[in-house]
Amino acid sequence: MNIILSIKPEYVSKIFAGVKKYEYRKVLFKKDIDIVYIYASKPISKIVGQFRIANIICDTPAEVWEKTKEYGGVTKNFFDRYYDGDERSIAIQLSHVKEFKTPIDIKSVRDSIKAPQSFRYIDFSIRY
Repeated sequence: MNIILSIKPEYVSKIFAGVKKYEYRKVLFKKDIDIVYIYASKPISKIVGQFRIANIICDTPAEVWEKTKEYGGVTKNFFDRYYDGDERSIAIQLSHVKEFKTPIDIKSVRDSIKAPQSFRYIDFSIRY
């Protein structure tokens, strides 16, 4: 199973620059994931790359921050606000990151696919 993961463009650029090696989320995927396709949200609104999951850290926000802060790509203030009141946080460690030379319009992948709010499972691979 693969997914399309929506990420804000400012964080997408940090991922491709190698500064951000963890993606923070509040919800853990319920299925095993092979490939994560990166959908850069507005104003780009295209699939711009892919990565594989090296590891998933699921722990208290304090523990996740300590383990990931060097390559989280966000400030401590942002992290704390994002997980404010949460007892659990999730950090997805990225590996095999690949930026597509030409971003892909999501409508050209399959007519029925819409841009994900957070993420969307797909049972096929995207050709680029």
